[in-house]
This record gives sequence, structure tokens and C-alpha cells, in this order.
Amino acid sequence: MKKHIPNTITSCNLISGCIATYNAFLGDFELALLFIIIGAVFDFFDGMSARLLGVSSPIGKELDSLADDVTFGFAPSAIVFSYLSTLNSQLSALSYVAFVMAAFSALRLAKFNLDERQALGFIGLPTPANALFWGALIVGLQQYDLYFEGLEWVIIAGTFISCYLLIAEIPMFALKFKHWGFKGNEVKYIFVLSCVPLLLLLGISGFAAIIAWYVVLSVVTNKK
Repeated sequence: MKKHIPNTITSCNLISGCIATYNAFLGDFELALLFIIIGAVFDFFDGMSARLLGVSSPIGKELDSLADDVTFGFAPSAIVFSYLSTLNSQLSALSYVAFVMAAFSALRLAKFNLDERQALGFIGLPTPANALFWGALIVGLQQYDLYFEGLEWVIIAGTFISCYLLIAEIPMFALKFKHWGFKGNEVKYIFVLSCVPLLLLLGISGFAAIIAWYVVLSVVTNKK
């Protein structure tokens, strides 16, 4: 019985991604983002439960990647697609560019499954982080009714930048602590503490700023 628990949790992640995608196509970006976040919670606990119960399996690994591409690849692509479709009817065909991100998310997940270097950190932007960025960004743009001439092209360019970051050979830190001391965990503590004011100032859209800060901090600290 216990061997089915992790896969059940993974399936809940997949279902959350489907619901997020549905709401994205309806234009309810806040609800879509909420279900992406719910999916991320399930994604965290499926791996943890598999390790605790000692029931990791190849099927679970494949199912996890499939669920992640739906929740963290297709769902954010649907959000960007739907938002672009509302901005400029003359550029509606270009809205389909958003789905390139789903393909690159799948590629990133496939690489992660085969890459043994990512035990304590990441190589490239994790798909949940990318999904949170786009979901929070679009929610923020809609909430504050922000628009400027050429915003469509900025979002399209940002989509391609995301695609690059997903598969780039850029080391990015993970919030995994071998110990709780400050020494050796400076970057992680700085990041966590800086997230608080961003969320307080920007609300749920602050997740977009947090992910952008995460990328910048990873790149800067990696060059030292």
C-alpha cells in the first residue's frame, strides 16, 4: 500500500497542473497561479515521502517528470499565452510562442533526470521557479493594470530568456542545508531574508521578483 503513496501525491501535482492550465485559458490567472503553488507543494512532498518510505521507483521518476511538465511547463505557458492574447489582437499569432517554454521545460526535466551533478544544487533554472515567475508576473501586471507600448515584445523576449535559463549550464543554489550555521550558507540566508520584504511590498506578485533575484544571486555568486 505504501508504495502507492508517492505516486498518488505526484498525481495530485498533475491534477493541480491541469486545473491551473484550465483557469489560465479562462483568464483567471490568480487561480492558475494558486494551483501551480499547490502543485509545487505536492511536488515537494512526493519526493520526500518516497525517500521516507523507501519506495522510490523508475515509474515514479517518470510520472514526476510528466506531472512537473504539466504544472511547471504547460500551465505557465498557458498563462503567458492567454495574457498575450488579450494585449494585442494583431499579434495574436505570436502568442503561441509561449508554448515553446513548455517544450524547454520538458527538456530541462529530462536533463535533470540524467544529470548526476544536481544532487545539492541545480544546473539551470528549476521548472517550479520558472512557473512561479511567470504566474506571479502576469498576476501582478493584471492586478496593477500595468501596460506600456511594446510590453508584448518584452514578454516574448522574456519567454526566450526563460527557455535559455532552463537548460543553461549555470549552477544555481538549492535551499538544502547540511547544517544551520551561517558560515557556508551565507547565500542561502541572504536570499531567504531578502524574500520577506519583497513579499510584503509586492504581495503574491513578489514571487516574480524573488525568482529574478534568485537567478541574479546564483550567477553573481557563481562567478566569485
